[in-house]
Amino acid sequence: MIVRKSAAEVARIAAAGRVLADCIDLLAGAARPGVATAELDQLAERFIRQRDGVPTFLGYRGFPASICASPNDMVVHGIPGQYAAAEGDLLSLDVGVTLDGYVADSAVSLPIGTVGAEARRLMDVTRESLEAGLTECRPGRRLGDVSHAIQEVVEAAGFSVVRSLVGHGVGRTMHEDPQIPNYGDPGRGPRLEEGMVFAIEPMVNAGGHEVYVADDGWSIHTSDGSLSAHFEHTVAVTKGGPSVLTRRPSERL
Repeated sequence: MIVRKSAAEVARIAAAGRVLADCIDLLAGAARPGVATAELDQLAERFIRQRDGVPTFLGYRGFPASICASPNDMVVHGIPGQYAAAEGDLLSLDVGVTLDGYVADSAVSLPIGTVGAEARRLMDVTRESLEAGLTECRPGRRLGDVSHAIQEVVEAAGFSVVRSLVGHGVGRTMHEDPQIPNYGDPGRGPRLEEGMVFAIEPMVNAGGHEVYVADDGWSIHTSDGSLSAHFEHTVAVTKGGPSVLTRRPSERL
């Protein structure tokens, strides 16, 4: 069942989203060659707690860190550690914030120094596919319209949508119904209604869509070793259209 939120609940998710947006911009400024992913994790936790929030990921189903940090062929769920970002890396950071009992979720892929043309295009296409999906989050549309919009952008560019990982409802808890694939047929699935809140998150590979889980039980990699990018926003379906609750200050420039 898709739980619709009241206007007051959407406002509380948006408050968590503002903390999260500022946190990701802070991490983006710190993600330079030589920085260890554990340093980024510590920076995020300090910042979130200073803003009276809680890092949603820390302890979630046993996850041992406050953020996910996934370089290059790692798609998602990377555990921060001693890995030092290197010139030319593509680093995906996924962050959740709980504030006053409400959750926001967002992710971004960052270039470390100067990256190659393929990595740059992969980031651009993945970001574009996210925006295409967000645009469909309006009353009267169907969930399949969101999924299809993402898939169209990705596959038109010659990249692959990861099919075994999905977006989701969010707000009262980290993962709520519905699951939101990043591929599908338009005009299918539940009709979107005012008050629904989703985490839309295309995960896009430069090669094939297949992935595998590493021995740590968390990090997920592309099966063919190709680069992967991940962008995510929390969005509310409102009478006036999609309201992105985790839009970063840097995106508004």
